[in-house]
Amino acid sequence: MQTALDPRITLLSLTRARRIACKKPLTDELSCKDEARVGQKGSIEYVWAPIGSRPPMVRDNRHDSVHIFGAICPARGVGAAIIMPGVNTEAMNEHLAEISTQVAAGAHCLLVCDGAGWHQKGEWLIIPDNITLLQLPTYAPELNPMENVWDYLRGNKLSSLIWDSYDAMLEACKQAWLFLVNDPARIASIGTRTWACVKG
Repeated sequence: MQTALDPRITLLSLTRARRIACKKPLTDELSCKDEARVGQKGSIEYVWAPIGSRPPMVRDNRHDSVHIFGAICPARGVGAAIIMPGVNTEAMNEHLAEISTQVAAGAHCLLVCDGAGWHQKGEWLIIPDNITLLQLPTYAPELNPMENVWDYLRGNKLSSLIWDSYDAMLEACKQAWLFLVNDPARIASIGTRTWACVKG
């Protein structure tokens, strides 16, 4: 079942997963991807407060969670994501398939990703013909702009909240991602680093 959210965004339902896709195509520009856990036992972010004060924060001690698989193309200010109940090769295959549908006809996507087990090439990982994975060196998360995207979304949309249901977490993740992809300048600003550019 496909539901149009706005002219640029589509939400697809996959059993207990949600798919979010930006209709603007990714191009030959360098893109990057990563996953983030969002759940009831979430992280506490820093907030502005007067010196010496301790502002109260809410924190849920339950353990239900979802994972956002996200990819952005900073040069074009676009992104594609799916929300899954867990991280594994099957979920990675779904995300690669979603990214593949967003690559412009005749273009090829160079996708930067870290060394997580489900990112490794092998017999179970299905890499579409229009995507090439570029593995980052070990212990170098600063080279992946998606880490900044997750930090930004946690700090502005996904922290200090309590969700009473799985669907509430899905909705919060969807709204956070739509907030990001509806502002191409924000994607370009967060995802671009002058000291880590590929020049052709």
